[in-house]
Amino acid sequence: MAYLYLKAVHIIFVVTWFAGLFYMPRLFIYNVEANEQPQPAQDLLHRQFAKMMKPLWYGITWPSAIITLIMGLSVLLSGPWGSLLLKPEGFWLLLKLILVLFLYAYHYSLHRIFKQQMAGIYKYSSDQLRMWNEVATIFLVAIVMLVVVKKEISVIWGLVGMILLIFILMLAIRIYKRVRTKKRSG
Repeated sequence: MAYLYLKAVHIIFVVTWFAGLFYMPRLFIYNVEANEQPQPAQDLLHRQFAKMMKPLWYGITWPSAIITLIMGLSVLLSGPWGSLLLKPEGFWLLLKLILVLFLYAYHYSLHRIFKQQMAGIYKYSSDQLRMWNEVATIFLVAIVMLVVVKKEISVIWGLVGMILLIFILMLAIRIYKRVRTKKRSG
């Protein structure tokens, strides 16, 4: 029974962590786009976005990432997963854990952008941040597919699906950029 509670808490904090990973880059984008506004609106917007980003990052996203890690390790160690990890039928779990490590690297990259923006440094354009925003979507789809389909997933079809998803996301970003450019110029 304790295992199920650990797993439930783990899933809850995965959801809240992803909520932060999805919303934070949107705030980065809006914060960068505030630079296009005249003064004093620009400063006002930067202050407002900083007020929104700090609690989201330090009050939700970071704590959720830490609790996800603790609960995930607890589930891994208290369930049958440790022995499965080294077997061929556990390849999906190994791949999932590798993706989770990359997800934490992505989280850290967002932390660096957060720190830069809090210091008034805007290294990335809103278009670059829009693309970076979709990375969390790619991780979410890949990890959920691995968890649900497990060993039944075909690596080839999984890769084809991920490439197709990335293509669709990049196409959507380009279409959005064109529509936005037309609105600004028209």
